[in-house]
Amino acid sequence: MDQDDVCSDQSIGEFKTSVFEGTKEVEIQGSPARRGRGSFWLKIESTPSIDKDPSKFPYLFDGPIRFSRHYSPTVGMLTNLGPDQRPYSTWKMYLRGVPLFFGDKHQGWNRNYKAAQSIFQGPTSIVVRLGIQRGHRMLYAQNARNFFAVVDESSDVAQLLHVGKSNQPDVGQFEHRIKPAVYTYIISSEDDSFRFSETGAESFVDFASKHALHSNCAETVRYSGEFHPRPKGGWAAFSDDVQDHEVNWELVIDNNSGTYAPDKMLLPDLKKLLEYNFPQVEIYAWDREDPKLEESKQACREYALKHRGVKHHELQPHAASGEETLCHRVSLGAQQLEEAGRRIFNNWEWYLQYVMTS
Repeated sequence: MDQDDVCSDQSIGEFKTSVFEGTKEVEIQGSPARRGRGSFWLKIESTPSIDKDPSKFPYLFDGPIRFSRHYSPTVGMLTNLGPDQRPYSTWKMYLRGVPLFFGDKHQGWNRNYKAAQSIFQGPTSIVVRLGIQRGHRMLYAQNARNFFAVVDESSDVAQLLHVGKSNQPDVGQFEHRIKPAVYTYIISSEDDSFRFSETGAESFVDFASKHALHSNCAETVRYSGEFHPRPKGGWAAFSDDVQDHEVNWELVIDNNSGTYAPDKMLLPDLKKLLEYNFPQVEIYAWDREDPKLEESKQACREYALKHRGVKHHELQPHAASGEETLCHRVSLGAQQLEEAGRRIFNNWEWYLQYVMTS
């Protein structure tokens, strides 16, 4: 069970079993104080491996590609609900075959980047990390509003990036269209998951690093950067008169991450990994300094501004007037915990004095 997704008090327990084919009853083991956690029946089906060297990665995850969509924890936290409210989401997707393409390569945090230094280095970095990690848990928390599904076809990939519902009339009409937007992503070293959200989301306001927020302040990631979807040939030549299902969609991905500064020599491996997972989608993996990349991103942003009702300030992390940011909620939570701890300490101190004087 992924502890990034759930609070510890929601964990049922753990179990052990062989991976041999067949049906078996499995008993769940809890903590010493709560040993009996029940049992369930598990059926394991196996098929012969098609890998050339199956012994090299005997426990390689090979699908299905499941994902969860987590809606912003600050949605609805507005003192003045207005027409500028826009939904933001965070996605977590489990990719197939990451070790096949990256092997044992991981990208460490960038020791020459000031923002990364504030997170991973120095006596104050512990406090910075605690705030970011609390924000991460809020972004990826499991609740009834989450959406879960499996990616089977290219149309499923496209539907992931739909605009979604909005209070803005000029935006809501594109609810079921692919949104021209740039996304921040990481591929986790911990579980090979692909985690991303829109770069302009309010969740990133006041946080030292967008990528660290997604990685839960991990010191390494498999890879990180930004990506954006585009119709074949780019947004500059696109028209909304053409329906999304009539278009061949492309994904442009890069290594634009100051926190981890991924090696550009691994971009071909990144391209192969995504092609392996999404064979129906054309993948372009470009270095952050490639002129083609900035041209494609700019065309994406311009289309959003001219044709989709997006405002200039929405292209970067921002918060609308009266909107509570994720960072603010994190700080409020920390203050509430501190106050609760102070009350417990004061009550305990009073109790000791009472016992000693009785």
